[in-house]
Amino acid sequence: MNSIDLILLNFNEVRRRSIKVWTSIPQEKLNWKPDDEAMTCIEMIRHVLEGEHYYHLAIQNQGSLAAFDSPFENQPFSTVNAELEFAEPFRNHFIETIKSFSEEDLTSIKIDRSDSGYIRSLGDMLLRVAYHESVHTGQLLDYLRMARVPRVRVWD
Repeated sequence: MNSIDLILLNFNEVRRRSIKVWTSIPQEKLNWKPDDEAMTCIEMIRHVLEGEHYYHLAIQNQGSLAAFDSPFENQPFSTVNAELEFAEPFRNHFIETIKSFSEEDLTSIKIDRSDSGYIRSLGDMLLRVAYHESVHTGQLLDYLRMARVPRVRVWD
């Protein structure tokens, strides 16, 4: 297994576990949030899916985007499955982009996000994208605890 295969495995495992958590949230709790300044559950799911699309474009651009016209912006919130269905073509395109990279690309391509305080190699950036999703999935598990909703087992 090469580095690209491992990165793809990580993306797939992170998403599989996220989906387990996301689909375990009762519909009546999707708009729950722990305080007035927090995202709701469904907003956090959207944030992850939209963020992945942004990161994909930034990776293709080899840096932050001057403008980001999000296709998610005008989508009404409804269900987790609707969010996943809408995001699926963007996800598939991102995965195909990852597959197109070589081992050398992981270290030679630099992603300049100086505006966010860093310039990183492509390999580092790809791991950051998956980490972003993992962090928010952990936050949602905490939301569920606070909302007294049973939590699904992600460590299978």
